[in-house]
Amino acid sequence: MERNQIIGFGLIFLILLGWSIMNQPTPEEIKAAKEKARLEQELQAQEEAPDEFAPVTTFETPTTSTTPTNPGQFGIFASAASGDVKNYTLSNDLLTISLSNKGGRINYAELKEHFKILSQPKEEEVKELVKLFEDEKNKWGYDIQLTDRVVNTEDLFFEARPSGNSISFRATTEEGGYIEQTYTLLPGSYEVAYKVNIVGLSNYLRNEDAVTLHIENYLDPIEQNRFFEKTYSAVYFKEKEENPEDCGCRGDDSEVLEGNPIEWVSFVNQFFNTSLMAAGEPFKGINTSVSQPTDDQPDLKKINATMIVPISRGSSDAFDMKLYLGPNEYKRLVTFDNDLEEVIPFGNSIFGDINRHIIRPFFNWLSGFIGNKGIVIIVLIFIIKMAVYPLTYKMLKSQAKMAALKPQIAGLKDKFKGDAQKTQVETMKIYREYGVSPLGGCMPMIAQIPIWYALFRFFPASITFRQESFLWAHDLSSYDVWFNLPFSIPLLGAHLSLFTVLYAVSQVIYTYYNSKHMDMSANPAMKYVQYLMPLMFFGFFNTYASGLTCYMLFSNLFTISQTIITKNFVFDNDKILEKLNVQKAKPKKKGGFQEKIAKAMEQQQKLRDQQNAQKKKKK
Repeated sequence: MERNQIIGFGLIFLILLGWSIMNQPTPEEIKAAKEKARLEQELQAQEEAPDEFAPVTTFETPTTSTTPTNPGQFGIFASAASGDVKNYTLSNDLLTISLSNKGGRINYAELKEHFKILSQPKEEEVKELVKLFEDEKNKWGYDIQLTDRVVNTEDLFFEARPSGNSISFRATTEEGGYIEQTYTLLPGSYEVAYKVNIVGLSNYLRNEDAVTLHIENYLDPIEQNRFFEKTYSAVYFKEKEENPEDCGCRGDDSEVLEGNPIEWVSFVNQFFNTSLMAAGEPFKGINTSVSQPTDDQPDLKKINATMIVPISRGSSDAFDMKLYLGPNEYKRLVTFDNDLEEVIPFGNSIFGDINRHIIRPFFNWLSGFIGNKGIVIIVLIFIIKMAVYPLTYKMLKSQAKMAALKPQIAGLKDKFKGDAQKTQVETMKIYREYGVSPLGGCMPMIAQIPIWYALFRFFPASITFRQESFLWAHDLSSYDVWFNLPFSIPLLGAHLSLFTVLYAVSQVIYTYYNSKHMDMSANPAMKYVQYLMPLMFFGFFNTYASGLTCYMLFSNLFTISQTIITKNFVFDNDKILEKLNVQKAKPKKKGGFQEKIAKAMEQQQKLRDQQNAQKKKKK
């Protein structure tokens, strides 16, 4: 690399590093996170003082009465085997949770600030509030391994004990022991303090690993783009002092970690998640599995997770947990300080880091000044294009130099007509003689690859774009529909995306413009093959997030504008040719990558000439 290239890359790195440092959590944000943790501990400590809290628990009428055919099968829990099903709700300004005394479990969580679009008629949009863990087939229960049997809490009726913004469900044994589940909804949060407490069962538990939590979650579709929602829906879990892992994003999968300390498990849709975290001591091991329903089934995926709850065999023991039922908002998830933000599929390795620590905070910073996310995308494009313009300028100048030498290259074709390899060898000699590098146009593309690939993951993963409109697109996190097709085409889908169509058209125009200045005589087929790339991109991105296709379209328009303006108003072709002649007269440095390529081609040409000479002698 030349000195200017090194300086340019260094400046770009420093700018990106500066933005990353500027967007680190402020002391106020750190203080707020600590205050939230303090408030949580205070709320748990005050569970026995309900008068200090505003009553937000409401009651619903009984819906079902159940009496088991064989109460004896529940052993010491026989008295809790029958009862009336009653539902209760906990609510704050962000979240409403419906709970049932049957199993003492959550029925669903309703998010008050997020909506699910049911349809988009021309006159009026139909939508409803997003609900998590709502499927009736879902399961959430503890297997209590007694000395003579196994009892599942989903089969038991719990006595509800409301207490302000908290509710406890208790299933009592005949001897006075009990299992209790307590839910406390924190104010202004999607977080629930959750605790399971077992009292007076020490003589009945089979062993120290006698309490196992089993969760079965049927992820229901929430977004319009079912393909991408299904792709990004999965179960994540984190082993203590290890990086989070996911089990099955695209196919059936399973994972078993016996006895390993597990800090949390998370059931993730594209933009929302239901996560269970150990507040202190971790879970003991995890067994997870993901299965893909068929296309005719309404569910995205079926996910199972089983963990041992480390409750000792003492007379009383409690296990503290946290529940998060809300959006995949990076700033909310990072406050848990347990890598829960990794469930947002920004990507792995350097690309994920670019999204989390550079593009995300930089985009949020721009959004603080600009209300429309589509405009922010265009401003982001402008900044990136101007940052890499020095490299673009060098690429275009290299192309202009090769265009100035085009008459001489054409003369070689006439001189060595029918010998493409000899023409290439002599062409490389001319390039070396005039100091022109055919590879000079590669640097801008190489420099933008990390950013481009990071954005490829950023747009469909960031909730920032969910249901944000721009121009004709109603949702920048999903594809925009120009019009629907009467049938589905493999890869393309049953619609046409206008952003993708316009991008493909602009790419064809740009390809045609560049081809007029390129020499393809060595490989005439490339003249037509180059047009296949826009068509391939059209098929691939037609179902992609319109935020990305919007970025691709306007990025292409910026590139075309820069190219035309630079070539027609910045470059002077006569001066370029004059400088080439001056460069030709200068003594040439020996060595270098270009000279090595030229020598290798010359050696291949000599070897080929010798082989042809030997063939003529044999004849």
